[in-house]
Amino acid sequence: MIYLELFLTFLKIGAFTFGGGYAMLPLIQQEVTSKGWMPLEQLVNFIAVSESTPGPFAINIATYVGSQVAPISVFGSACATLGVVFPSFIIILIVAKVYEKFKTSSIVKGVMTGLKPAVVGLIGSTIISIALTVFFPVGLSLSVFKDIQVYISLGISGVCTILAFKKVHPIIIILLSAVVGIAVGYLI
Repeated sequence: MIYLELFLTFLKIGAFTFGGGYAMLPLIQQEVTSKGWMPLEQLVNFIAVSESTPGPFAINIATYVGSQVAPISVFGSACATLGVVFPSFIIILIVAKVYEKFKTSSIVKGVMTGLKPAVVGLIGSTIISIALTVFFPVGLSLSVFKDIQVYISLGISGVCTILAFKKVHPIIIILLSAVVGIAVGYLI
């Protein structure tokens, strides 16, 4: 039954991923594509959409996948969402109960220190995977550089890099991005 499969899949993802929604992306990507629930391109498109929607990233993705996979989308969304949230809910209850008692323990400090690079690695893996899908949809070859979208993406990346080191108000960035996006949309 698809509802149980959605719940168990997202329960596993929620239980074995530390670091939030971005750290869950490699597991979500692997599970969703290996089960044939949706192609990677569709998942990548929703990742972009979920960035602009309110709410936690992992819950948005779980809800979306559940709604796309299940015959009754509301039940599919509920099963996937409950699956991804349930482990965190239980773990936080347990941690809150015992953390005060063990926060000075060297073992606990070591575990917390060890989790940090693992989370960074998972997020880095996600960035590389999504970048390859977005920038090189047909694979890595020189033919990619014949497409104008690659140059637009490189330009956007360059501007973002410059803006990361300059103090520019976010509203100005959003307005400039809108103007450039509209202009490029009319030119292409």
